[in-house]
Amino acid sequence: MSPFERNRIVRTAEDVKGLAARLSRCPEVTRFDEGQHIEAWGLAGSFADLEDSFRALLDEHLPKLVQENLSPSEMHDLLLDIGEEFRHVLYHILEQQRFYKYLVQEGTEVIGQCPESS
Repeated sequence: MSPFERNRIVRTAEDVKGLAARLSRCPEVTRFDEGQHIEAWGLAGSFADLEDSFRALLDEHLPKLVQENLSPSEMHDLLLDIGEEFRHVLYHILEQQRFYKYLVQEGTEVIGQCPESS
């Protein structure tokens, strides 16, 4: 078992379901429910996906980033990989759920061009 899997907290669909059930008991969460959108499920799904991004950053990307033997090209590729993890995090803050929308200005979108190689 990899360290990535060993340290996982939200491992299964049942874990997500249980987390959503706990979150649904919080009125500050359920006040964002509307139509088909159930905020507890949005948050639980976001936390499960965010765990993947954070573990990838900490367990894979950061250890590679501190290696002294990376070529400039490898460093650039790794920085772009890290940027994709950040984009995934932003997606979950901006799109997947509503509870944390206060963290960003209204109208903020996850878009943009990656920086060109020099």
